Amino acid sequence: MSLRHFSAPRLRRSLLLTSLLLAGSFTAQADEMLRKAVGKGAYEMAISQQDNALWVATSQSRSADKGGVVYRLDPQTLDATLAVHSDAKPFGAAINNQTQTLWFGNSIDGAVTAVDARTGEVKGRLTLDGRKRSETVKPLQPRELVVDEKRNTVYISGVGKESVIWVVDGANLTLKTTISGTGSRSTALALDRDAQRLYTVSADGELVTIDTASHRILSRKKLADDGKEHAFLNIALDQAGHRAFISDFKQPEILVVDYRDGKVLEKISAAESLAVLFNPARNEIYATHRKAGSVSVIDGKSYKVVKTFDTPTNPNSLALSADGKTLYVTVKQASSREKEATQPDDVIRITL
Repeated sequence: MSLRHFSAPRLRRSLLLTSLLLAGSFTAQADEMLRKAVGKGAYEMAISQQDNALWVATSQSRSADKGGVVYRLDPQTLDATLAVHSDAKPFGAAINNQTQTLWFGNSIDGAVTAVDARTGEVKGRLTLDGRKRSETVKPLQPRELVVDEKRNTVYISGVGKESVIWVVDGANLTLKTTISGTGSRSTALALDRDAQRLYTVSADGELVTIDTASHRILSRKKLADDGKEHAFLNIALDQAGHRAFISDFKQPEILVVDYRDGKVLEKISAAESLAVLFNPARNEIYATHRKAGSVSVIDGKSYKVVKTFDTPTNPNSLALSADGKTLYVTVKQASSREKEATQPDDVIRITL
């Protein structure tokens, strides 16, 4: 029916209904996502279940700030409730909820810092690679951290041309051992605590399986031999389904791998990805696409992208609430070595 055939009252009712529907649509989008500035150099997050707190590591300005700040945020409002200043810039983050200890990797300083999640007090710091950087010496950089809460052990990837994994005793903040031979630039870490298996992926395209009881490398499986350039950065595990989801920063795909034998089950079509996370409560995979400025929601059964959140400029890291109902994203402003961002980075809360 053309517009001229509407009577005035019917036209007004139609326009009002359309306005209400549109308003409802925009309200739903607004309710679904909450975004707030937190601080410059926002990287990884950890969630304290006992204190109902979201912790965010920020390295602050490269040129103007010597250290960094760890913020405790209210997970609902994203308001900062505490700021812990550190003379070493924090990047990677993990938490032991049983001991209420936060662990932050200090990539530039080659160290790891322990913080009391109840008080925000720094409990101590352990230097993992204290060599001074020079033209010939390239100290390994701590990147990803995972915690075995049952054994109070922290695993930290040391990234370099010949990477390692540091095994740290969480009780007394000492180095238990160093697992060497994990490959070139092996950043990713994922832990199957029950099976006592640790997984990493190297720039050589290998999935490396480690026995956490003996700290020995059990196997190496080549994941990509297609002649393309790959950059496997992060791993998330579905322990019930024995699946590993592996992000690729160079190719528009996320690998689904049976981590028991290294067999590639699927290549999920998605933009080049940085962080990846699995939600067993919803059988969903989440991934940040730094270049595309978005976050994908992927169905864990069909392996299809079912939803995309626009999160400009550069979405970075992910964290998930214990009940699987809320996703958190750190989002970095555009910056470079030559020109730092002038505004703080953000944290986004997404209601799933």
